[in-house]
Amino acid sequence: MSTQPAVTHDLSYPIGKFHYSGPMSKQQREAAMAAISDAPAKMRAALRGLSAQQLDTPYRPSGWSVRQVVHHVPDSHLNAYIRTKLALTEQEPTIKPYDEKAWAELADTQTTPIEISLALLEAVHGRWSNLLRSLSDADFARTFRHPEHGVRTLDWIIALYAWHGAHHTAHVTALRERMGWK
Repeated sequence: MSTQPAVTHDLSYPIGKFHYSGPMSKQQREAAMAAISDAPAKMRAALRGLSAQQLDTPYRPSGWSVRQVVHHVPDSHLNAYIRTKLALTEQEPTIKPYDEKAWAELADTQTTPIEISLALLEAVHGRWSNLLRSLSDADFARTFRHPEHGVRTLDWIIALYAWHGAHHTAHVTALRERMGWK
């Protein structure tokens, strides 16, 4: 399992698609937890100095604006944090999926300053990182049932979200590079 795939020219997947090859080693798990811990700072750095007009620029044709991406990440990661807690406190709970595209179109995504979502991302990752560091190796094998993906482990979710944070940060950094925004 790699949480940092090679950079690609695919505007939808600038670091490649997510791949998970099974239970992680302790080193892979530590790397995934470090990526989760570092994700808010990396997103904040990627956004530094962007104007309102730049924030409203789609990262790819027919894609979300940078602003929508910034608001999507804490929405998604908050769901992942809650799913983690459910897996730790219930026996294979079935989680509720959500329509991320519909969420990205809601008024709060259009009108909320990005600083609020960046602060939310920092807060969620602070709590999530503290929780993850408290877990035993056996805890990472705990499961939840996702109606669209089947039974998944906590190892899977931290691998996914280590990738997810880097994936969306790369949307911003790749756009900055293509547009020559310094």
